[in-house]
Amino acid sequence: MTDNPTRRGLTRRGPGRRAVLGSLAAAAAGAPLAFSRWASASASTTATTSTLASASTDGVPAFAPAAPQLLWSPSPSSDGLDAFEGIEADRANLHPGRKYVYVEGDHYRFDIYKDDLDSTGDGDRQRTESKGMVTDGDYLSMHDGETWSITYEMYIPSTLHGTSHFTHIFQLKTVATNGGPWITLSPSRSGSTEILRAQADSTSGNPAIATTNLAPLRDKWITVQWTFTIGAKGTARFVARNGTGSSAPVVVDGTKSNLNIPDQDDRVRPKWGIYRSIESASSDIIDTHLLIRNYRGYRGTGTLPTS
Repeated sequence: MTDNPTRRGLTRRGPGRRAVLGSLAAAAAGAPLAFSRWASASASTTATTSTLASASTDGVPAFAPAAPQLLWSPSPSSDGLDAFEGIEADRANLHPGRKYVYVEGDHYRFDIYKDDLDSTGDGDRQRTESKGMVTDGDYLSMHDGETWSITYEMYIPSTLHGTSHFTHIFQLKTVATNGGPWITLSPSRSGSTEILRAQADSTSGNPAIATTNLAPLRDKWITVQWTFTIGAKGTARFVARNGTGSSAPVVVDGTKSNLNIPDQDDRVRPKWGIYRSIESASSDIIDTHLLIRNYRGYRGTGTLPTS
């Protein structure tokens, strides 16, 4: 794929649309395979550099592929952390010797520790996350009216507990405004039962998109598929398979419409990792990690390719 900033959904690293009007700074690009800290308190944004990328009629993009187009498929070995816009971990620089997000074999590993503290939230939360999708040096931008599908394989260890307060292992947010999270995936609790819950956090009532028991999905590779239509009346679908490959059984498949997932005249991007409150039971806030591999990002509607 050549480096062409005018492609719909791809925007060159640099100032965002709001920055063109004059206030936001460009974020630095690039990262090593392993690191101890990447402070990124301010969100990065990108420029939409073609009329085609911003043209719309009644909120529907002027161009949208009829079938899903694969735009993001990073390789841990060759892309490393350059697959993402940035990393948010130990932003207060409390533990400079620790590794947080790094390549381990064929996957990305996200580590978090019981004594971590994020620089936001008055010391009540922890964060180890990657943000955004980057291909050929360009940010992938999700805009109102577009449909996107994101798939990956995930390994949830037994040490990553469902919690009574928030623990998010996926978030969907708007960049310039820090709006959202619009959508989250969380190991949570329903009474004494640990569950995996996909939820629309910024829609009235915080409706669940899908929920399933967490225990059968632990200590193994599972497959996740998200499909989003971005907008103030958007749609989200969450599918989880107990295993990998198209023959792995579907354990949950839920769709919700009329969800608030707006780009707010900017762009929406995903985040992965572990972002959790420390106000849950201390027995649930322990050293743990999350593994993810085989990321794929598609724009367009229709049936996704099967592996």
